[in-house]
This record gives sequence, structure tokens and C-alpha cells, in this order.
Amino acid sequence: MRRVPLISTLVATLSLLVGCGLVSSSGTFHDATLPGGERPLDGAKLTVTSKSFTEGVLLGKITATYLAAAGASVTDLTGAPGSASSRQAQLNGDADVLWEYTGTGWVNYHNQTETIVDPQELWQRVHDVEKRDYNLEWLAPSNFNDTYAFAASTPTAQRLGVQSLSDVAALPVAERTFCVDDEFFSRSDGFIPMLQKYGIPYNDPNGVPAGNVTRMDAGVVYTATAKDSPCHFGMVYTTDGRVKNLNLLVLDDDKKFFLPYSGTAVVRGAVLDAHPELRPLLGTVSELLTDDLMRELNGRVDIDGEDPADVAYDWLKSANLID
Repeated sequence: MRRVPLISTLVATLSLLVGCGLVSSSGTFHDATLPGGERPLDGAKLTVTSKSFTEGVLLGKITATYLAAAGASVTDLTGAPGSASSRQAQLNGDADVLWEYTGTGWVNYHNQTETIVDPQELWQRVHDVEKRDYNLEWLAPSNFNDTYAFAASTPTAQRLGVQSLSDVAALPVAERTFCVDDEFFSRSDGFIPMLQKYGIPYNDPNGVPAGNVTRMDAGVVYTATAKDSPCHFGMVYTTDGRVKNLNLLVLDDDKKFFLPYSGTAVVRGAVLDAHPELRPLLGTVSELLTDDLMRELNGRVDIDGEDPADVAYDWLKSANLID
């Protein structure tokens, strides 16, 4: 999710292995209308793209469905493989709307190393440089943050009395056991610097001995954490559907180590100038998106096997955004 592979081919169909299941995107979305039949985007021609992992596709389907309901003629290019292809499509003018993450913009697209822990400040910094350099408008950020975190099974967290990473740091050394994937283990903003931030350095007998850390595939981390074996604490993404499905408790990053990854709708400046109605429309969607909601929607795709287009349509209807 955080990497930017050098892939440039756009596809309108998607078939990929994400987490614990095969996710398919048909390149289509459901027809709908706005309540009252309003059509503020009547006559607009818009292309919506997305990244290829579950959350990216869901956000793309929500956007395509909602903007079409508002009267736009929408081309659905959701599910572009890798961050680079969807990003490049927007830079080239081949796509108009894309959901992005503030942390991705800061680190991957602009090679910044400064950790800005305030979500609003990070959004503003990314917004300004993207507007200046690329005429891309990062609209107001949503209320969900798909960043790194550590979690424990709820019974384990209750037994150990932990709710935050500082609580973990206060545990006896033998209880500080972690499951992480190889990428997070080796990242400059990953596991080892995090341990240093919390005063429990890696491979230190008084911190986190190397034997307390198990490296495994990211998808396996969730089930290992839920089973409390071989680790108490596993690296997760905060909006992953398995957090809810496996009854995991996300620990508070109380020292604010992890960079915010606030979900944000990005629109080409020329398109927003031509269709200013996009700002309030996408703002309406953005305000409703929370961590808990994204876990639920992601879980319906990854765990229950539902089609992202169906999940997007059902949510828009349940939120009374469409008829």
C-alpha cells in the first residue's frame, strides 16, 4: 500500500490478491440518482481512477457512483495497478479524480523525511506543494487515517492491561513480542525507529530482544495476533477490515510516531475550475468516512467476498446520499 511500483499501465478491470481473498473489480458501478433528482454535474465528463487495493477500489466506486448520480458522464478506471499508474494518469490528464493519502504524497511523491504528526498540518503542506507544482487540488481530508499501527487481540490487551504503545513499553521484556512484515521491519520510518521512540530499543536485552520479533507475511500477521501466537502485538493498517473481524484492539500511538495517512480526494485543478460543484459533493462523502466505517466496508470485500461496486452502492444508499 505504501510503495510506489514503477507500473504505468491503466486497466479498467482488476483481479488481484489482497490480504485474505481474491478481490475483483468489474470496471463498472451502479446507476443511481441524487435524492430529489438533482443533477449539479449535468454535462460534465469525468474519469475516476483508483489504486488497486481494496480500500482504493472502494473509494473509487463510491466516487464514480456518486458523481454519476449527480449527473456526470463517468469513465470508471478504478483498480489501476500500483500507486504510480493511477497517479501518472492524473498527472497526464487521463484521469480527473483520485483518492490519495497525505502520507503517500509527503513521503513517496515529494521525498520528504520530516515527520509531521498533526494531520491537518500535513494535509496543508501536501496541498500547497501539489497545487503549486502540479495544479492538483487536494480537497479537505476525510475523517479516516489508514496508517500503520500495532494491535493485540482484545482478550490479550485486557489481560496485559494495555491500550497504548507506552503501555507496551512498560511491560516486562518477555511480554514485548511482536509480529511484523519484512518491509515494515526495514523501513526508515518503521519498526526499529518506532521502538527507539518508545524507549525499548531493538536487540537490547532490556528493550526488545531479536528473539521477541517474528517476521512474516503481512496477511499472516493479523491471524497470528488474533491467536496471540507467536506474538502479542502485530503490525496492522488502521482501516483494514480484519481489525474488526478478528476483534483486534488498535493500540494508541500516544507518542505520535506514525505519519498520518488521511484519505483525501484529489481533483485536477482545471477540472475543479470547470466543475466547482465537485468540492461540496466530494466533501459530503469525505466527512462521513471514518476508521470504523472503512474497516466495515473493507471487511465486506476482503472477508465476506462482496463486490466493491455493490458495497459502495449500498453504503451510499444507507447514508441517504443516493436513491
